[in-house]
Amino acid sequence: MPPLYWDIFCQVIDNHGDIGVCWRLASQLAHRGHAVRLWVDDASALAWMAPVGVPGVEVRSWMDRLQPHETPSDVLVEAFGCDIRLDFIAACADRASAGDRKPVWINLEYLSAEPWVPRHHTLPSPVMQGPAAGWTKWFFYPGFTPDTGGLLREPDLLERQVRFDIEAWRSQHSGASNERWISLFCYEPAALPALLAQCAQQPTRLLATPGRAAAATRSALLENLDQISLQRLTNKRDQLSISYLPYCTQAAFDDMLWACDLNCVRGEDSLVRALWAGRPMVWQIYPQHDNAHHNKLHAFLDWLQAPASLRQFHATWNAMDDAPLVLPDASTLTEWALCVQSARARLLGQVDLVTQILGFVYEKR
Repeated sequence: MPPLYWDIFCQVIDNHGDIGVCWRLASQLAHRGHAVRLWVDDASALAWMAPVGVPGVEVRSWMDRLQPHETPSDVLVEAFGCDIRLDFIAACADRASAGDRKPVWINLEYLSAEPWVPRHHTLPSPVMQGPAAGWTKWFFYPGFTPDTGGLLREPDLLERQVRFDIEAWRSQHSGASNERWISLFCYEPAALPALLAQCAQQPTRLLATPGRAAAATRSALLENLDQISLQRLTNKRDQLSISYLPYCTQAAFDDMLWACDLNCVRGEDSLVRALWAGRPMVWQIYPQHDNAHHNKLHAFLDWLQAPASLRQFHATWNAMDDAPLVLPDASTLTEWALCVQSARARLLGQVDLVTQILGFVYEKR
């Protein structure tokens, strides 16, 4: 199949998630020989997420215009419901009327395990007005089952995991062999003080990622010193050691997930990376004011075939009930790990998102 020219559009709401997914998609397409223009309204996160870039991916400002001399689009991707600027669509329409082939137009949707997703995957959406009236958009839904668009997965992912040395990584990060390692990438969970208090009861290394997770950790410590038994803010409390991490590349984030005994993740991109890691994990889903995220979380846990203890931890971590948070012991962590590894095995038997979206695009051209 001939290489294609892709235009991917991303408006950043959460600079770890939206741009993270779009960068993974763009870079994986480029590694397969395609050319990608990534149009984004805030590319600042790429300075640490992908500081050296990827050959074949050009990052463009959302407000830039497609110039007449530039290669026309073969594929347009609207990520997460963003709307491509009308002047860009008009330029594509002008080129199509002059004899260029119309691009395949894809609306890349949010990830969900809800049962309606397979029914909506690859449905057409006629364009009724504007410069591209009469064209068709196509819904493309990532998902966890073979009747959806699948998940982003690099071809060499498993090889990288096999080569990864957990003990060497922990040694480089000044950890002790007898510590339990927990990564924390979260919003501001109400149960965080309880988690910290229980972590202080046994040797634990907490890796707080930068931004909201680190701020939430510091806030929880300041507000709950009586639970943690020290009277001033330090990086060690009883048996809890806290490492406040710097921003890092996507590959380094994967390494952290592979090295930890429990990963607390948030949003969609890190959820997928935690599943590929195959380690015990807990997901903080993005909260919605109407609690629509509750159904989404329940659907994911159903697909995961999560044991009761993991379901209860998710409910408390996501403030869906007021039950006390219970930090898993070693046997419970083993049960969670087996659950995640079983889910990962199912996913590895499915076709990844990039392969699927390429097949869909070639079919529609």
